[in-house]
Amino acid sequence: MKTASTSPRLPIALLALTAGAFGIGTTEFVIMGLLLQVSADLHVTVAGAGLLISGYALGVAVGAPLLTLATRSLPRKTVLLALMAIFTLGNLACALAPGYGWLMAARVLTALAHGTFFGVGSVVATGLVPPQRRASAIAIMFTGLTAATLLGVPAGAWLGLQFGWRATFWAVTVIGMLAFAVIALFVPAKAGEDANAEPVKLRDEVAVLARPQVLLGLAMTVLGFAGVFALFTYIQPLLTQVTGVSDTTVSALLLVFGGGLAAGNLLGGKLADRALMPAVLGSLAALAVVLLATPLFIDNPIAVTGFIAVFGVAAFATVAPLQMRVLEQAAGAGQNLAASLNIAAFNLGNALGAWLGGVALTHGPGLRSLGGVAALLTLAGLGLALISRRLEQRGRPVPARLSRAA
Repeated sequence: MKTASTSPRLPIALLALTAGAFGIGTTEFVIMGLLLQVSADLHVTVAGAGLLISGYALGVAVGAPLLTLATRSLPRKTVLLALMAIFTLGNLACALAPGYGWLMAARVLTALAHGTFFGVGSVVATGLVPPQRRASAIAIMFTGLTAATLLGVPAGAWLGLQFGWRATFWAVTVIGMLAFAVIALFVPAKAGEDANAEPVKLRDEVAVLARPQVLLGLAMTVLGFAGVFALFTYIQPLLTQVTGVSDTTVSALLLVFGGGLAAGNLLGGKLADRALMPAVLGSLAALAVVLLATPLFIDNPIAVTGFIAVFGVAAFATVAPLQMRVLEQAAGAGQNLAASLNIAAFNLGNALGAWLGGVALTHGPGLRSLGGVAALLTLAGLGLALISRRLEQRGRPVPARLSRAA
């Protein structure tokens, strides 16, 4: 395979992966803007419609390890194309779903491709560039996810409002078809492959989970990123009930947040390329500080705009460093599995953060406490990162009890 410096196709290959990430990111989050339409059309409660988000998260958590192990002996490009086919068919099934049960099943089917696509895609992306740009390559691919938040979700919500929620899933189906085509055309056939490597055996793939540093990396992702969704899940009531802005202003502030995500994603990749573990520690520490500062800005409609932007930057500056840390520690036969599990870990963090935020609202001091609750989660992830670095510096293995706790 040609190196990044000699092949003009490689930047296009990264953009092809980004296109797939955009489609998958859009279908994951767009349902948030369609809950009322789905609820009314399928005669379920809004809470029942909201379970379509939980069903998707469950599909990601189950699909990431199962599909990664099932496809371990296939070329990575073939895996990516198969995953995009599952994604496209899943969204087509969503558009045609005759009832709520069918829609839930179609959402879970679509989600099965999510974790493995980002996991295998991360490995492929790092193989397209020189070693000193691997984290930036991951960040470029994840730009598709931030673009989905910034552009795909609002556009999908608008389509649903104008033409019905099914129109949104028809549109995402078309995106899936286009992503399949560009991956087929532009991702090299042997992308991320070692020509001299033997076929991966199941026990070798699974053996990566016996590495304590990999388990610590996964736990860092769950706890560190949980802080983001402990706050972001409830950003609309926080802004309307505490800050006192209108729903229209909330939409504008979410665009600001999306812009921050895009900037933070690229920043995190560049910092991780310079020094990976300092980037992990620094990004988690910065996120914790931003979350702790929530009460200082949330009462002022002007100050909150800047805060939302900084929150977006801090949130996604953690992504590339956390993903690259797991990839680094899982080098070898189990890299695909570890990378996919780390995507599942991000989703588990989303669910954990949203649940604990809800507990704080129901049984705690309410909306104003969310920043503190979120910061505690991220600080827990930072604590694990500090332990991981210290043990790495000392050159001795993680104690078995800590490995089990992670």
